[in-house]
Amino acid sequence: MDIFISLIAKQLQISERQVQNTVKLLSEGSTIPFISRYRKELTSGLDEVQIGAIADLHSKLTELAKRKETILNTIEEQGKLTPELKQQIEQTWESTVLEDLYLPYKPKRRTRGQMACEKGLEPLAKLLMTQRYGDIELQAERFLSDAVTSVKDALAGARDIMAEWINENGYARNTIRAIFSREAIIYSRLVKGKEAEGDKFRDYFNAEESLRRISSHRLLAMRRGEAEGFLKVEIAAPEELCVERLNKLFVTANNASSEQVKLAVADSYKRLLKPAIETEFAAESKAKADGEAIAIFVENLKQLLLSSPLGQKRVLSLDPGFRTGCKVVCLDAQGNLLYNETIYPHPPKNETALAMKKIAHLVEQYAIEAIAIGNGTAGRETEQFIQSIHFDRQVQVFVVSENGASIYSASKIAREEFPEYDVTVRGAVSLGRRLMDPLAELVKLDPKSIGVGQYQYDVDQSALKKALDQTVENAVNKVGVNVNTASKYLLTYVSGIGPQLAENIVAFRAQNGPFKSRKALLNVAKMGAKSFEQSAGFMRVENSDNPLDNSAVHPESYPIVERMARDLKCSVADLLRDENLRKQIVVQNYVTDTVGLPTLNDVLLELAKPGRDPRTEIQVFSFDPTVKTINDVKVGQILPGIITNVTKFGAFVDVGVHENGLVHISNMADRFVSDPTEVMALHQHVQVKVIEVDLERKRIQLSMKGIKQ
Repeated sequence: MDIFISLIAKQLQISERQVQNTVKLLSEGSTIPFISRYRKELTSGLDEVQIGAIADLHSKLTELAKRKETILNTIEEQGKLTPELKQQIEQTWESTVLEDLYLPYKPKRRTRGQMACEKGLEPLAKLLMTQRYGDIELQAERFLSDAVTSVKDALAGARDIMAEWINENGYARNTIRAIFSREAIIYSRLVKGKEAEGDKFRDYFNAEESLRRISSHRLLAMRRGEAEGFLKVEIAAPEELCVERLNKLFVTANNASSEQVKLAVADSYKRLLKPAIETEFAAESKAKADGEAIAIFVENLKQLLLSSPLGQKRVLSLDPGFRTGCKVVCLDAQGNLLYNETIYPHPPKNETALAMKKIAHLVEQYAIEAIAIGNGTAGRETEQFIQSIHFDRQVQVFVVSENGASIYSASKIAREEFPEYDVTVRGAVSLGRRLMDPLAELVKLDPKSIGVGQYQYDVDQSALKKALDQTVENAVNKVGVNVNTASKYLLTYVSGIGPQLAENIVAFRAQNGPFKSRKALLNVAKMGAKSFEQSAGFMRVENSDNPLDNSAVHPESYPIVERMARDLKCSVADLLRDENLRKQIVVQNYVTDTVGLPTLNDVLLELAKPGRDPRTEIQVFSFDPTVKTINDVKVGQILPGIITNVTKFGAFVDVGVHENGLVHISNMADRFVSDPTEVMALHQHVQVKVIEVDLERKRIQLSMKGIKQ
């Protein structure tokens, strides 16, 4: 619908042409990464986030259009659809306004007002609403019957009817909404008798905060406490103010009739309007908090997935432990398991010398280039143990996050990969592979289990899943995959592929050997023209006869590169090798009706660095050797640390002890910081100052103010 295009363009502040072309591409089955990377001419360079926003808004408007159709049909079936009402509904594209228009006609359970109408009291309610009569008892006597036996009952029934009219009045609801938006307070109170059980919610036992100013993490904490039965949470606005504003709307005289209207207003607010608006604001505030939490999670996940890879090197990986020992595995440069065993360098066995001898032997036997150590229990001790060994070669030592490793090792995916090994071996292999290529290994996990979010189990799970899946897809396609080494789990996230086609690619590869070219992918079962179009540019084929197969140049652009080479009387391979040849290309000469400068400039960048990895180079990190436990952490110390999680209120930093320290948002920089992601990134190496150590609660407060990074 054209109105959709206009509404989306206005909301996102982009042109209608950009929206229209994007919606058309999406409707034709194009993916967000494909549109972002290969259809820049049509979108004027919209990125994945903007294209995703267009897709989301279009979906919401489509659902709203369906809702309008249902509403119009329902009201028409009642015989109450006037031309004016129909026009109002058709012109409304705000969900709240639409539901307000529908409210008087919405089928509902039998209400007090409906029962009063059935007793014939609606005319009395209309009469009182005019506020022209002072003799209300006399007027009410006219409506007495077997069902209404007293004046008191008649007036009460009329008030019930008026209360529902007030509740269903759009102006009244918007008036209360306006007050709630400015004045609403969210309260949380301890449920009686739950003090001990709910101690972790102690900060919220008697809390109140402005709803519009409350941070997302505090609101989500309150709602979690409520869901777990420890807190009672309420949203309220000043009742006197709300009733006063409603009286201004509905009370137009000063007589006995208007007193009845006042009573109806007070009842309507307390019994109908307040609960409805509170529910509305509870849902809106929760959705807003969810959105902020999801945005933080998405940013953290993106940074984690795009973490620096070690690359294809031979790795020895250790999953540390005390009593159960350290599981050791050796991996080849492709991540295949070569060897595994368990060593016991720590208490209670203390077989340190034997363990050192074994590690040194394994490093020599398998030509190990790097060592990965899990950062969980005994991680720091194992790192110190490894660093005390003298190797016959230079071996880099890295500490790797264990978040989610235990979930992977017990998963169906891990059992499929290593059916003959137990969870400890699988976990150690996963840690080593995370070092080699974080993206390829982390795609095997449910993103929620990676542990880089904030209240991830409290937010809307469908919205979270959608956002995280799209983040994984964007990351995989940003990096690209080697089609001859990628697992089916990694291939699943390639644009246009999906689980079944990923399985088919792996099966074809196993049966026929490595792919020799991108074009060979067309021989895979169910790889149609559309799937190939969407996926080919993101899949790399090393050692292909066509060097462009190992680049991000899409096959549809091969003729352009071949024409460039012909014009320069050289081969495509020459163009890739020789910078001077590339400098001679006059890019404007290759502009056509369908290929513009954005695509051509991308092609030239790829020719300069074909298949370049956008991820940064990995760096070795070392903790302060004097700090091993929280007891070694002293106020005033400046320590090196690694950021392990970023939230709305701050960032958690590993300084080499079991307990992560917190850099609160107020201590992140010498300037005001509104969003931690502006200055902090996951796995960033930082210098932090210790400002408080709480040994009893095992909490460390850190600051980055005044410290050169």
